[in-house]
Amino acid sequence: MNNITAAITAVGAYVPDYVLTNKILETLVDTNDEWITSRTGIKERRILKDDTKGTSYMAIKAAQDLIAKANIDPLEIDMIIMATATPDMPVASSGVYVATEIGATNAFAYDLQAACSSFLYGMSTAAAYIQSGRYKKVLLIGADKMSSIVDYTDRTTCIIFGDGAGAALFEPNYEGLGLLDEYLRSDGIGRDFLKIDAGGSLHPATVQTVEEGRHNIKQDGKTVFKYAVTNMADASEMILKRNHLTNADVDWLVPHQANKRIIDATASRMNLEDSKVLMNIEKYGNTTSATLPLVLHDFENQFKKGDTIILAAFGGGFTWGSIYLKWAYDKK
Repeated sequence: MNNITAAITAVGAYVPDYVLTNKILETLVDTNDEWITSRTGIKERRILKDDTKGTSYMAIKAAQDLIAKANIDPLEIDMIIMATATPDMPVASSGVYVATEIGATNAFAYDLQAACSSFLYGMSTAAAYIQSGRYKKVLLIGADKMSSIVDYTDRTTCIIFGDGAGAALFEPNYEGLGLLDEYLRSDGIGRDFLKIDAGGSLHPATVQTVEEGRHNIKQDGKTVFKYAVTNMADASEMILKRNHLTNADVDWLVPHQANKRIIDATASRMNLEDSKVLMNIEKYGNTTSATLPLVLHDFENQFKKGDTIILAAFGGGFTWGSIYLKWAYDKK
C-alpha cells in the first residue's frame, strides 16, 4: 500500500503595490463603492501597472518569497506547475521561464489552465506526482495578471478582477497529512458564459477583433453566479460526505475569492460558522489562479499541524471542485 501523501510544506506570495480602490473605479465606470461592496465583498484590488512586466514577474516574486522563507535550494525542485489563465505568451510556457529565472534548472515545468480552478486542479496534479514516488519537491504557482485582459469600461468585469501570485511547495508526507481527497468536475456548457472570444485558433487576432474588444474577458454574470453557487457548494458538501466529516471536523474553509455571496453560500451548505471561513477578497478581488494560494499565505500563521482544511473553487469553462487537506506544519 502506498503510504505517501503530498503535503504543503511552504507557501509564498506577491501582490503589486498599486491599489485600485472602489473609489477610483467610480471615476472610470458608472458604479459606486456601496454597490460593489454589497454585491461582491470587494473593496480594492492590486494592479501590476508596469506594461513591461507580465504574469511571470509576479510568479517569480511569489516563488522567490517561498524559497527565501523555507530556505530551500532551487536546484532541489523537481518540477514546477504554473497555474494561470494569463500566460506571458500564447505558446512559450511561462512556467518554463519562471523555473529558469528562479534557478530551478533541474526542474521541468509547464502551464496549467483551468480558469479560476487552475490552482485547485494544480494541487491534484502536484499531489499525483509526489504520490508516484518519482518526485520529492513540486512547486505549484498560481498567478494571473487579470488587468491585462480586463476592459476598464466594462463595469461587469473591471470591478471584480485583480493581479497577484501565490506559491505552494508540495513534498512527501508519511504521517497521513497533506492532500487526502479531491472531488473535481467540469462541464463544457459554460464555454460561452465566461471567456475571451478572440485570440485563439477559433478566432485568430485581427485588426477587427482588436477594435471590437474581443480580446478582453467577458462574462454573463447572472449565469456564472448561478452555476458557481450551486456547484462550489455541491462539491464542498460532497467532499465532506465522502470522508464522513461534519462541520465540527472542519477547521478552515479556503474558498476561491470570486464573490462573497458565493463564499457565504458554500459555507452555509457546509454549516460552517463565519470564523472558519477565510477571506481576503476585500483586499485583492478575484485574482483567478492566485486566490487560493494567497489565502493560504495570508492565513498561514493561523494554521496548526493537523488542521482540516477544505479548499473549493469554481471557474470558467465550467471547472470546479473541492479538496480535503490536512495541514502539515506549524509556522516557525
